[in-house]
Amino acid sequence: MRTNNFMTTVFFCIGLLALTGCTNTGKMTETADTTITDTSMDDTSAMSDTMSGAGAFAEITGTKTDTTGNGTAVFSQKNGSEVVMKLAITFPTMANKSVAVHIHEHGDCGDSGKEAHGHWNPTNEQHGKWGSSAYHSGDIGNVQLNGEGTGTITLSSDRWTIGGDATTDILNKAIIVHSGVDDYKTQPTGNAGSRIGCGVIMRK
Repeated sequence: MRTNNFMTTVFFCIGLLALTGCTNTGKMTETADTTITDTSMDDTSAMSDTMSGAGAFAEITGTKTDTTGNGTAVFSQKNGSEVVMKLAITFPTMANKSVAVHIHEHGDCGDSGKEAHGHWNPTNEQHGKWGSSAYHSGDIGNVQLNGEGTGTITLSSDRWTIGGDATTDILNKAIIVHSGVDDYKTQPTGNAGSRIGCGVIMRK
């Protein structure tokens, strides 16, 4: 009787340990493999992006009550290479028209964007079309807007850096949206019209 009771107890304990071990293993797999591992991978990826490049952005808002609009300019730089800008703007009252966009020298949108002063021109060149023989580092150019007043442009440049020296650093400059088109000739503004949108370029 004692032997039978002892063996029963042993088998019961073994079964209980096996059941507990399986249950714990199941929880460990679900928590460690699904949650902790995935989170670690996401953190590593985010850290890798931060270490390998830099980013900046500008939130563009309208400067006039009769010409409302908004937009964003997102800048990215990977491993010290060219800076890529992705610009998206929406100005409904300017639908089906082209508007000029420039980087201006001061990151100040006061006085309806006038505090941004003139085009950013650290190399002291003539105003012109991007990629021509002479142009400002801030001469982005004209953006065609669709029937809803929305337009986009992507531009890359080795003239720009995010946090580099004074001749290339785009931080603390202003993105200005104008009411007219840039003729690429008139000095130093391109005769692009009034300032209807403004946003300051800041580090992400």
